[in-house]
Amino acid sequence: MKFKTLKTNLSSSKIKQYFKKFGLEDIANKKNFKKRHVNQMRDNFAFQPELDELYLLHRYIILFKRMTVLEFGIGWSTIVMANAIQYNKKKYFKNTKSLRMNNPGEICCIDNSKSWIKQMRLKLKKYSKIVNLNYSEAYMDRFNGKICTSFKKIPKINPDFIYLDGPDQFNIKGKINGFNINQNDLMPMTSDILKIEHFLKPGTIIIVDGRASNSRFLKSNFQRKWKYSYNQKNDQHVFFLNEKPLGQLNKKQIKFYFND
Repeated sequence: MKFKTLKTNLSSSKIKQYFKKFGLEDIANKKNFKKRHVNQMRDNFAFQPELDELYLLHRYIILFKRMTVLEFGIGWSTIVMANAIQYNKKKYFKNTKSLRMNNPGEICCIDNSKSWIKQMRLKLKKYSKIVNLNYSEAYMDRFNGKICTSFKKIPKINPDFIYLDGPDQFNIKGKINGFNINQNDLMPMTSDILKIEHFLKPGTIIIVDGRASNSRFLKSNFQRKWKYSYNQKNDQHVFFLNEKPLGQLNKKQIKFYFND
């Protein structure tokens, strides 16, 4: 499969031109953002979006013809990915009818903040037909005996693209042996992708925004053949499920994703 990790050395003006081409100039041209502090971990639309990272997310979905996105956490990324999925839906929806895709042209998001989801619904009005926002509590959990976090509910989809940037670590329910991660010196450690790993189809792409410890946790617990790389410049951890097709239908899907 012809997959490669994407990087960008584009200037901010070039990225803004790209966003303008896809109708995302509101994000690119907005000013008067606050600067994120070292310990500023909670999302807020007042903070500066990372345009180079958002550009790469958009490129991954467009270039590799992703049709079904699962996002853990929501924010600027949701808007950008929804735009890319909308583009792919218009261009490729007819092709998906023979590929047994149950949710083509859909982005499913899960977050553990009801107020944040409420804000997002307003921001995503123009994409309301393709974005499915889901609330779930996130709680302290164990995976293979290791302390971590999990969402109580996971959307029932089989994505070809997963973006991990949630949940909010300061809104995690419960404790394990008196331990909770709601402290600045600790870090996110979600296990949800590990729990659905064996349902994912060869060709699936996972992007983790920063979250180095969580990425290493995933890498050390995955059981299938994942190709892993780290884009240090843009602080993105990239996983690609590099296995032989499951059968003829999956083979057709892979051909759809990677043939020019």
